[in-house]
Amino acid sequence: MSMFRVFISQLAEIDTMSTSKKVITREEWEKKLNDVKIRKEDMNKLVMNFLVTEGYVEAAERFKMESGTEPDIDLATITDRMAVKKAVQCGNVEDAIEKVNDLNPEILDTNPQLFFHLQQQRLIELIRNGKVEEALEFAQEELAPRGEENQSFLEELERTVALLAFEDVSNCPVGELLDISQRLKTASEVNAAILTSQSHEKDPKLPSLLKMLIWAQNQLDEKAAYPRIKDLSTAILEDPAV
Repeated sequence: MSMFRVFISQLAEIDTMSTSKKVITREEWEKKLNDVKIRKEDMNKLVMNFLVTEGYVEAAERFKMESGTEPDIDLATITDRMAVKKAVQCGNVEDAIEKVNDLNPEILDTNPQLFFHLQQQRLIELIRNGKVEEALEFAQEELAPRGEENQSFLEELERTVALLAFEDVSNCPVGELLDISQRLKTASEVNAAILTSQSHEKDPKLPSLLKMLIWAQNQLDEKAAYPRIKDLSTAILEDPAV
């Protein structure tokens, strides 16, 4: 059990102590935290999970050497995964598709929604580069048949093609498709699919644990005044407001 889960369990325990709001001093709170035994191996695994999932291959390799923590996948695959993600982020979607197929052809074969979104991103890039005729041809030959089979795909295709109707995309109701955030969204979807194909969690555990911590604190606020963590980046305890 990680430090965050143990901390949350302590919050839950205090939450059941009384129906009236009570004050917990810093000394009492720190004693409870110090009484919790945390295995260093568990913390190291949590850090390695974050580095691997987010693709920090150099940091993961260094952390492996310094801590002796073994990742649950081959670190060499991180470089390949990040190359795919970077290609999408840069708008090189065809290159990204080739790289995904080199990694594992089944990723796209078994995920029609992901493949459609990659093809949709290719269409967006053609429109971004002013290749109107090529974009229309691509939409008709590659995306329209998929739209006929899936209503949600058809709606997304119609939204994308609508970009061609506006000379000034700043006035286009779907102009956000040309934002970099759309590339990032597609890149994240590809990244998650690759991780899933490698039997690895698609999201790192650490952010989820921090969300649980925030939720637990919000719940406990109704029952007690206690040393609270307001800044997660520092994890400094602030004295309870009384």
